[in-house]
Amino acid sequence: MTDDQQKAERREIADTLVRALERRHELLDVIVASEDYDAAVEAIAGMLGTSTSGAEAVLGLSFDRLTKVSRRRIRDELEDLNHELSFTIGHRKPAPGESLMLRPFKADVDRDVFAARTEDVRAAGDGSGAPAGDLDDEIRAAEDRMHAEEAVWLVALDGSEKVGMVFGELANGEVNVRIWIHPAYRKQGYGTAALRKSRSEMAAYFPAVPLVVRAPAAGA
Repeated sequence: MTDDQQKAERREIADTLVRALERRHELLDVIVASEDYDAAVEAIAGMLGTSTSGAEAVLGLSFDRLTKVSRRRIRDELEDLNHELSFTIGHRKPAPGESLMLRPFKADVDRDVFAARTEDVRAAGDGSGAPAGDLDDEIRAAEDRMHAEEAVWLVALDGSEKVGMVFGELANGEVNVRIWIHPAYRKQGYGTAALRKSRSEMAAYFPAVPLVVRAPAAGA
């Protein structure tokens, strides 16, 4: 990351903190209403129109930052950064992973990404560790498990590009979470982003069930 990029990131966070402190009463309501950390980060990001990094900075605020002196210091830092930079964070291309989204697997349109995953991993999609079976048989079996609320398969998207998959399989009272990133998109932050986003997704599908990441950020 270049010096200008670092300054731009600091500027975004400082700007986010200033706006968060100006809306501190509304912000507290959003945080209190959130189910968990990830849900709070998403709610703050949506409320303030900021990135995940900015929302996490807001959630990590300590109470001493609410004082008038601290608020003035943050505003002063933002003003200094605005003078130093000729562009804002909104003008740069988002880093890989920042725009990653997860959506449910669709058998009729996502066979290609599951096929790529199976060719790469050469193991069954159910997390059993068994050798891969017939692709369509595996997909039908997965659909049966998803219908029975025993599994969730998600496709990781960056725009229109399918960059990977997230698998959640219910077994022995736990949800085994596995993340696969396509080889062409590895080492770019997609695995970490998919893992972060999958927590709230899996918690919604399997409320109050412990999540166990068997292959943390695989291919990240």
